[in-house]
Amino acid sequence: MEKMKENIWQYKPWWCQPWSIVLTGCAIIGGSWFLLHRLWVTGLVAVPILAWMGFFLLVYPKLLSEMLAEAASEQQPLDQ
Repeated sequence: MEKMKENIWQYKPWWCQPWSIVLTGCAIIGGSWFLLHRLWVTGLVAVPILAWMGFFLLVYPKLLSEMLAEAASEQQPLDQ
């Protein structure tokens, strides 16, 4: 039996899609530079924003797919 790969993004609203996460993060970082023109302030803004983007775009989908694969393997009957 072929395992179906789940796509987390099909369950998320438009404002929580990868494109909106990247666009929002870049807008906040760029806005910080545009308003203040201070590299250290933009750096302080960028660090948590990039961590947030990295988590929601890389870590969270991987963890969820692993969890779903584990749950699916526990529910399948063993062939003997």
